[in-house]
Amino acid sequence: MFDPVRVKDECVRWIRDFFEENGKGCNAVVGISGGKDSSIVAALCVEALGKNRVIGVLMPNGEQADIDMAKLLVEHLGIRHYIVNIKDAVDGVIKNIPFELQQQSLINLPPRIRMATLYAVSQSNNGRVANTCNLSEDWVGYSTRYGDAAGDFSPCSHLTVREMKQIGAVLGLPDVLVHKVPIDGLCGKTDEENLGFTYAELDRYIREGVIEDEEKKKKIDRMHKNNLFKLKMMPSFEPEL
Repeated sequence: MFDPVRVKDECVRWIRDFFEENGKGCNAVVGISGGKDSSIVAALCVEALGKNRVIGVLMPNGEQADIDMAKLLVEHLGIRHYIVNIKDAVDGVIKNIPFELQQQSLINLPPRIRMATLYAVSQSNNGRVANTCNLSEDWVGYSTRYGDAAGDFSPCSHLTVREMKQIGAVLGLPDVLVHKVPIDGLCGKTDEENLGFTYAELDRYIREGVIEDEEKKKKIDRMHKNNLFKLKMMPSFEPEL
């Protein structure tokens, strides 16, 4: 039985231990999208380190329809934050590449520029960058390699969407943030529209190995296998010397 209070407390201690060992006195730098994952990670960091050591970075790509949710989160937590619009950087890269980028390249470019932005903020503010992925997304590769899949520490990558929502409630976050319909922020669709199955179906399959729809099972298995490389260290050649 999942105990959100116990897991939340253990995660808070883990974050404190990480900073004690890997950046004593450093700040946690969190990319704030306005969704549940970044909200929960930011709240965990505040509980672990105090609000004065957590920096939120809002990174719209031009106009962001739900940026008010990101602003609500940083105001709720009372953390220092910066708004960095990445549109000029994204457009500049696209403009200067001498051929037409494929659609997937266009989708993945903004999260990679966001991660570069987070590290720029982090290095200038004595920081460590938080990864905000959860287990459900990682399981099927629903993240951008060297984009939102990167970071210096990852508090929630072993927690499913369902478990994240329970922890969000324990943290006292506004319901509108915890239960906001997840949108990828890249192509305008909801996560579940893109995936072709619900997070409830995926979470049950991950934790219990149960799923009624055989086609969805095959799709999840295929996505999991194809994207395992994202969760591993980059392979490197080791010569015999």
